[in-house]
Amino acid sequence: MAKSRSKSQSSSMIALAGGTFRMGSEAFYADERPCREVTVAAFEIDVYPVTYADFRRFVDATGYVTDAEKAVDPARFPGADPALLLPGAAVFTPTAGPVPLDSHFRWWQFVPGASWRHPLGKGKSLKGIAKHPVTQVSFNDAMAYAEWVGKDLPTEAEWEFAGRGGLVGKEYAWGDELHPDGKRLAKTFEGAFPWRNDAPPGLERTAPVGSYPPNPYGLHDMIGNVWEWTKDPYHRLEAPTRSCCSSSQQADDPAASLKVLKGGSHLCAPEYCQRYRPAARHPQPIDEATSHIGFRCVRRQ
Repeated sequence: MAKSRSKSQSSSMIALAGGTFRMGSEAFYADERPCREVTVAAFEIDVYPVTYADFRRFVDATGYVTDAEKAVDPARFPGADPALLLPGAAVFTPTAGPVPLDSHFRWWQFVPGASWRHPLGKGKSLKGIAKHPVTQVSFNDAMAYAEWVGKDLPTEAEWEFAGRGGLVGKEYAWGDELHPDGKRLAKTFEGAFPWRNDAPPGLERTAPVGSYPPNPYGLHDMIGNVWEWTKDPYHRLEAPTRSCCSSSQQADDPAASLKVLKGGSHLCAPEYCQRYRPAARHPQPIDEATSHIGFRCVRRQ
């Protein structure tokens, strides 16, 4: 495993030669179409998403303050409830029982005080999750970290090229079946979304990075666990696709600068959000953080 000044698990990188691949999917969501040939140049990419321990080293060294730790500018949301403009972030909150899946507001709550230090809100510490992928980080926060370690965030094409692992014509990062031979190959929702979580104790949300098998390129957690930021802007559909992955304001804010998220998360479930695939993509405002979004970095030659 490669070592760096931070001596972190996420400092390990794999060099990819680049090439031409088929990007997108015709089988799932409209914003993944059309399939097309895309070429990427050689680059290196982190084997794992950035962890809480990694991000803590960055904050301790720089004093950086994340977007979730800052109050929101009232001018951006005139007439908004002042309680939603406090420092904080969106947290997935399971419902008490089965609910209609027609509104993400049923299971997402803005929680004052939620940040990377307290991913689920004040009083919820980082104890036991140092090796989990960091969450509650905005695009701005991810870019600040990447610059500190001398790297960058991937483009959407770089991310998908890496996520596919060289497999051609496959919907999943490992082949044609979601759970081949009944095996779970990524951290996705276990149970009945959004109310019954059947994951083992301590793993109801994220899992430690590297808990699942790597893809053919040797990269872990490219699917599930947390969505990952890319540098590319998201081009809005005329009719935005519904998703479990929307946060408090999400893409409904026309003034927001949106970036593409890739890979799906621990909240993706077959009955609602089938985004546990390399082609999957989702919009997110650059200054908003949630409890299921993280990132990994790249270095270009």
